[in-house]
Amino acid sequence: MIHEPMTRIPLLNPQFPNRATGLIHGEASGILNWNDIAYPQMYDLYQTLLANFWKAQEINMQDDIKQWATLSDTEQDVFLRINTQLASLDSLQTPTMSQVMDYVTDPSFKAIFAVVAQQEAVHNESYSYVLSSLIPQQDQAERFDEAKNDPLIQKRNDVILNAYEQFRQNPSPQNLFELAVQSLNLEGVYFYAGFAFFYHLARQQKMLKTSTMISYIQRDEMQHAYYMSQFIRILLTENPDLNTKENVDYIYEAMDKAASLEKEWANVILSDIDGIDLSEFHGYVNYLVNKRLRQLGLANLYPDQDNPMPWIHVFSDSMMNQTKSDFFEQKSRSYTKVTSNNGFDEL
Repeated sequence: MIHEPMTRIPLLNPQFPNRATGLIHGEASGILNWNDIAYPQMYDLYQTLLANFWKAQEINMQDDIKQWATLSDTEQDVFLRINTQLASLDSLQTPTMSQVMDYVTDPSFKAIFAVVAQQEAVHNESYSYVLSSLIPQQDQAERFDEAKNDPLIQKRNDVILNAYEQFRQNPSPQNLFELAVQSLNLEGVYFYAGFAFFYHLARQQKMLKTSTMISYIQRDEMQHAYYMSQFIRILLTENPDLNTKENVDYIYEAMDKAASLEKEWANVILSDIDGIDLSEFHGYVNYLVNKRLRQLGLANLYPDQDNPMPWIHVFSDSMMNQTKSDFFEQKSRSYTKVTSNNGFDEL
């Protein structure tokens, strides 16, 4: 049954109740009444995602434009490589999350997938916005072509892409489970070598506007990772035929592979960046994987440890915990205060 193709859910099923009887293969009318949902905590998550709303154009890039020429050639190259690599991965998320909506019964989960898909589109636009502020169109195109053809980036992307394409071609419960695990890897483990580089620049007072945008992206990704971990737990709980030793082993193997790829990427992209200790970064990746596993209700894969790169946590908190009126052009805006509920306890 777990390998049998799922069917797309009709838009309206008036003979069924509004409250879904299952995440998949359940009954639901298709009408979303947030006051009558199977998992009320999903409404809190939905509200948190909405409270995070932002647009790339709200960040005035003028200071970074002026500072760009002062970066070393290595810093500029790494900056551009990371930017396009992150954009390449985020490009997969919006269409994938949109497709998953067609096969999930519960309307509240459909709504959250829709918000996640929209936020991933904003992230992708943000990377383009940063590039357009710093380099000409032709150079941007060349950098994106490099990202497409880089063997290491292809190796990283293929792990995610294969699971996504497998579900796209055969939307079965098993493939949905594997897609969800790889999405958790993408949003909860991948990206962090890139984020660390931008935060490292920022702690030297370099490219602060870019790092501000990265902190907003990371805040969103933490919520997406939390949501996907809850989705996986509910999927396994409601479908005992999916809740097998083989699938638990798949989670551990997939997480270990994601950690290995992130470390391999960091060893290349951060190797010439003074001030980032790669052994510390490897420990940071292990720390993140353990966090993801505990969100899934599973035991640590690596020895338990505190965040070995606490400067990332401190920097991100300082970016988020106060009104940053100087960050925005003719606009003062107070963003959601960082708490243990919105993700930054997991940096």
